[in-house]
Formats: sequence, C-alpha cells, structure tokens
Amino acid sequence: MASPQDVAALRQQLGLDKPIYVQYFIYMSNLFTFNLGVSARTRSPVLTEVLSRFPYTLSLALGGTILAVILGIPLGVFAASRKNTFFDTLISSFSIAGISMPIYWLGLILIMIFAVSLHILPAGGTGSPANYILPTVTIALYLMAFVVKITKASVIDTMEKNYVITARSKGLSERVVLYKHILRNALIPVITIVGLQFGALLGGAVIVENVFAWPGLGRLIVDSIESRDYPMVQGSIFIFALFYALVNLAVDVIYTVVDPRVNLK
Repeated sequence: MASPQDVAALRQQLGLDKPIYVQYFIYMSNLFTFNLGVSARTRSPVLTEVLSRFPYTLSLALGGTILAVILGIPLGVFAASRKNTFFDTLISSFSIAGISMPIYWLGLILIMIFAVSLHILPAGGTGSPANYILPTVTIALYLMAFVVKITKASVIDTMEKNYVITARSKGLSERVVLYKHILRNALIPVITIVGLQFGALLGGAVIVENVFAWPGLGRLIVDSIESRDYPMVQGSIFIFALFYALVNLAVDVIYTVVDPRVNLK
C-alpha cells in the first residue's frame, strides 16, 4: 500500500495538488502543443502510443467506408429507379436489417461462418491482408445500409424536380437523366451521411476492434479504461474528436466539387 508521502509525490507529479481551474488551464495549454501527457500504464508519451495505433483504426474505417460507398450508391440508385418493385422491396429490407443489426453481432456471425465453420479467413489479429477482410466487411455492411437508404430517398426526391422533367422532355435517355441530372444532385445528402458515419466509425471501431482483436485505437482505449490509464483515454478521445472535425471540414470541401453551386464563403 502506498504511503502518504508516495501519494503526495504522485499528486504533485500529475499536477493534482493545484486548483481545478489551474489544472484545466494547463491541460488546455498542452493540447495546443499536442502534449497529451504520459501513460500511467506504460510510462511512454500518450501521443506516441496513439499515433502507433491510429493507422490501424484509420485503415479499417477507410476500407469499410470505400466498400460501403462502392456498393451502397449503385444499390440505392437501382432501388430508386425501380420503385415499388420486388428489387426495391428486397434492397430496402436489406438496408433496414443492416441498420437494425448490432455491429458486434454481425462481426460474430461472420467469424462463425468464415472462420469457425468454413476455415477460409482468420478470426482476428493482423499480419496478412486476409486479416483485414472480416472487420472491413463488418464495417462496410453496417455503413452500406445507411448509404443505400439515403441514396434511394435522395434519388426519388430529385426525380420530382423540374429540371429532371425538362431533361426527359428533351428526349434524353433514362440512363443520361439518371446519372447526369439526378445522381449528381442527389449526392449532397449522401456525402453528408458518409462523412458523419465515417467520423463515427472511428469511435465505433472500439467494438469492431475488440471483436476481431484488432490492435487499433479503439482497443487501446478499452485496455486503458480497464487499467485506469486516464491520460491515455483522454488523449485517444481527443485525437478521435480532432479527426472527426477534420472529416466534417473535408465534407464541406467535397460539396463544392460535387455541386459548384455550393459556396463556402
């Protein structure tokens, strides 16, 4: 058991002997220089540990998002162009199921099928490209459900605009009308959802990384919480929040590329 002298020395080392407002000012000042403190568990700089884990989380979220967009947007357009048909009902049912399904449960099901039963993919860890497949697909299926639903709703809404009716009255083919006049204008809400969900996936990767034993930032946070490594938890959450803000800024810039009518001024 620690002696009172040891406790007092540790409180002085961590700055806990100062008033709360002074502690807060010091912490906020350190954030501007990315001085996130020292891990109470490993005694190494928090920023060093976070930066070593963050690429794993980023690659997982980025791969899942790209796959979700590649599959989700065409499926959403297909469902919208065949509204109230069997294919529309099938795709819509899939998207509702994907949104309602807990992401950890989906990951466990994929492990049971492809790792335990079929033995064709590793259940977790890193080391080879095959290790990326299951966690990436888990994230992609979850996000794709949102992309399909938003794309379908946005395309259907855009189909009723006057410029679409005018384009059809000019005799343009349905493919040209759909991809040149409808889809481009319908992408704004899709980009918004994808950007927000991508930022959320970085935080949501905590669950996926623990299911697949992925050595990313999410797993680092869980390990730090279990060991009460508060500087590491605070630093990791700060990096998540900072990157989330940068993603939202990037989404605003992408708006101007997709639709030149959008002005950021």
